[in-house]
Amino acid sequence: MGTAAAFAGLQARQLACRRGDRLLFRGVDFAVAAGEALFLRGPNGSGKTSLLRLIAGLLAPESGEVLWCGRDAHRLGAAFRAELAFLGHLDALKPQLTLRDNLAFWRALLGGTVEIEAVLAEVGLAASVDLPAQYLSAGQRRRFGLARLLLRPSRLWLLDEPTTALDTEGQAMVTALIGRHLAAGGIAVISSHDEIALPGSVLALGRGPKNEARL
Repeated sequence: MGTAAAFAGLQARQLACRRGDRLLFRGVDFAVAAGEALFLRGPNGSGKTSLLRLIAGLLAPESGEVLWCGRDAHRLGAAFRAELAFLGHLDALKPQLTLRDNLAFWRALLGGTVEIEAVLAEVGLAASVDLPAQYLSAGQRRRFGLARLLLRPSRLWLLDEPTTALDTEGQAMVTALIGRHLAAGGIAVISSHDEIALPGSVLALGRGPKNEARL
């Protein structure tokens, strides 16, 4: 008999995360295939951001494992990091540089080849391309973060509150960007207090007596 093919996507098996002496969650299991989204839900402090950082390899789990296409994601190292794009809370902007120069820095760092002006236009920042980052509003800063996602093809998007500080039009843009990513076979894991009108499974992180997650 032949060997079963590895799952072509992102999986977690019995993940647990502890910060200091506090157990944030345990028993996290999920599987997200190409073209699918996983939405993280739970109150503040339930571990949504920590789970995203754990998937990205920025935190180590107390127990359990993250698998990418059937292999230990963190042992894959740079090969796994090349497949993902992470949008966190930090702006990742140098305030004295223009948007163009900031994005050029990230494009060089990530090895992207796309046109900077085209990416900024796609997130509604075409008119601000030569504006120093120190003058950006909170919404413009979030749009810049979204622009970084588009600098190179990435199969896995990890998004922490992608609609923060965005108006209704900006939230619709986020939904469209994620929808296009999924339609192209990408995977997205998203923590958001705002409703994002896309199909996907939901992972609930709670503060119950066992700190256990449930799909």
